[in-house]
Amino acid sequence: MAGHSKWANIKHRKAASDKKRGKAWSKASHAIIVAARLGGGDIKGNPRLAMAVHDAKKVNLPGDNIDRAIKRGTGELQGPETVELVYEGYGPGGVAMVIECLTDNRNRTAPDIKHIFDKNGGSFGAQGSVMHTFSRKGIIVIRKDKAPEEALFDLVVGAGAEDLQSDEEFYTVTTGAAEFEHVKKALEKQSIITESAELAYVPSAFNAIDHETAVKVQKLLDALDDNNDVQNIYTNHEPPESFLKQLAES
Repeated sequence: MAGHSKWANIKHRKAASDKKRGKAWSKASHAIIVAARLGGGDIKGNPRLAMAVHDAKKVNLPGDNIDRAIKRGTGELQGPETVELVYEGYGPGGVAMVIECLTDNRNRTAPDIKHIFDKNGGSFGAQGSVMHTFSRKGIIVIRKDKAPEEALFDLVVGAGAEDLQSDEEFYTVTTGAAEFEHVKKALEKQSIITESAELAYVPSAFNAIDHETAVKVQKLLDALDDNNDVQNIYTNHEPPESFLKQLAES
């Protein structure tokens, strides 16, 4: 099952690009608030909350902040309501984008995202304009030293996963949205630690672009990253190896 996973290399993860601690903490807190509001404040009984807390600890969000965010979500502490919003659009070269946001002011977020698209050669899209080119999937990333490949393949496929791919450092497990939690629990039962696990928007096909266009797309992605409300960005772009190498070295 060894092979190159486009998802692991092209997925534009927020956690990897947040350089300022305050911004990372704000995003982590918002994620905890929403998870607790939707599924309750019990980490053991709320997988989404457990993952949000796990991600918060990765960016060193203090325990007191985590506790307050959970209480905000459950209503024990008062504060502005945080809601989930999903926006769509096109970047340079016709690259399709889905942007997940958490915000306490929807009247601020939509104009801000539209302005970022307009300023960076993109086009802010109407609801449904690009979503038909993406599918909701579970994506679980595991470091290769956590399990042998054949045993891991048998475990995750037996639990309902669609695929397992690997690169030099990671396994990437893909599941349907409905099977995501079942596969996660199968890994937990075997004490296999995941690097990340999330429901994501995965493109049905990738749009190959040249180096010059990839630079423009990256500029748009970076600008979106700088917006505090943006949590995740999903694209269908496939930049050339020359650009990926340049990005890795920067």
